[in-house]
Amino acid sequence: MSLKIYNTLSRSKEEFKPLVEGKVKLYLCGPTVYDLLHIGNFRGAITFNLVRNWLELSGYDVTFVYNYTDVDDKIIKRANDEGVEPIVISEKYIAEFEKDFNRLGLKKHTHNPKVTEFMDEIINYVETLIKNDKAYEIDGEVFYAIDNYTDYGKLSKKNLDELNAGQRVEVDSRKRNPYDFVLWKPSKEGEPHWTSPWGEGRPGWHIECSAMIKAILGETIDIHGGGIDLIFPHHENEIAQGEGCNCTKYCNYWMHNEFINLKDEKMSKSLGNVITGRAFMDQYHPEVLKFLMLSAHYRSNFNVTDEKIHQVISGLRRVYETLATVDTILDTFEKSESGKVNKNFQTTLTNSDAKIKKSLDDDFSTAEVVATIFEVVRTFNGLNLLKKKKDVNSWTTAKAFKDWIQRYGQMMALFQEEPVQFLSSIDDIMIKEKNLDREKILELVKMREEARENKDWDKADEARDALHAMGIDFSDTPEGVKWNVKV
Repeated sequence: MSLKIYNTLSRSKEEFKPLVEGKVKLYLCGPTVYDLLHIGNFRGAITFNLVRNWLELSGYDVTFVYNYTDVDDKIIKRANDEGVEPIVISEKYIAEFEKDFNRLGLKKHTHNPKVTEFMDEIINYVETLIKNDKAYEIDGEVFYAIDNYTDYGKLSKKNLDELNAGQRVEVDSRKRNPYDFVLWKPSKEGEPHWTSPWGEGRPGWHIECSAMIKAILGETIDIHGGGIDLIFPHHENEIAQGEGCNCTKYCNYWMHNEFINLKDEKMSKSLGNVITGRAFMDQYHPEVLKFLMLSAHYRSNFNVTDEKIHQVISGLRRVYETLATVDTILDTFEKSESGKVNKNFQTTLTNSDAKIKKSLDDDFSTAEVVATIFEVVRTFNGLNLLKKKKDVNSWTTAKAFKDWIQRYGQMMALFQEEPVQFLSSIDDIMIKEKNLDREKILELVKMREEARENKDWDKADEARDALHAMGIDFSDTPEGVKWNVKV
């Protein structure tokens, strides 16, 4: 099966055919850097990290561009509120975003352009649009003439007669058409500005991405990604600019990830129900945020609730407990030169490789990948290799599992943590959430062990019941008592 991508432009899945065989030009709209990003903003970063990784595993050479919008009204307002220059705000929040990005363990992009680095290219782009009769200037302000672009609305499927003024579109009586949008505008006093043929000013929002794409990737790109809120007006306007400037197709495949809701409400700053990616990672763990996002298809709208988060934590624990078992086997079992991977398990791995390829080639269906990973974990645990130390195939089978899970883990930016440490951090999360006392737990575990050694079964049962009442699961192993907090 060849790779199929749901193209917003056609509203259908299409077979992926790159512009140049073996190469992919991928652009994802990055953040406007005036604040910390909320968890919904990270859905694109996490999703398209996987998209790029799968394309590379499929043999493509990917050039991935993720920009920083460092000129914007929100940045200027934040700077004025704090009494600093806008560049102080933008540089601060680029650095803060990169801290969060690195914490997630996502692969670096090929390019992270800043708008302020491409002013010459933006000005040249606007000049070409004017020359091509796709833009006009009034009082130092340049507007795109949408009446001169017959395909306007083809991405969003909006009809000009039905349009309401969209986000960041202001009605201006000077415009030829009320929906003509700004390409260049005069800067107000105290705002950042650049010299242009139309006077001192700064770019409109939409022109920035188009200019950076042309400068770095060329006139036509393979894949353009972003959140569904960017379909209109931002991406619609990008197409109009790109095709109006270059007289050729702007992008072949448009991919848009859905919103996420927080406890049944769309996350928005106006509703005051926003949780930043950083706060979420502080409360839980970067693995939880990534697994949460990838457990649903990128085009599905899903609801972040306490129950959903606990399901994700439980799933991660299952995988990491298995990885901890694997590490015990690899550290304590003897590697045999004659050892082979368990035949049935090897069949499971082979079949699972095919399932994962089919899922990801079908518009990057990560939910099905997650389900397949759990199938492999369940099959491996069913082998009970810890009890088969003398089996010459045990070590080799455990190594095959670890290599398999890490290969797909790298693709998803998951399962790369040290298992015992990660499991301990999950217990810390649940201890804090349930307001438990770790020292009390350890005291009861020790009390039960000593009582059992002394054959004081009543006292051992008393400690057991107290642990269960606190929501502690435990088991007796050759290495001692292993316990965790129920999710």
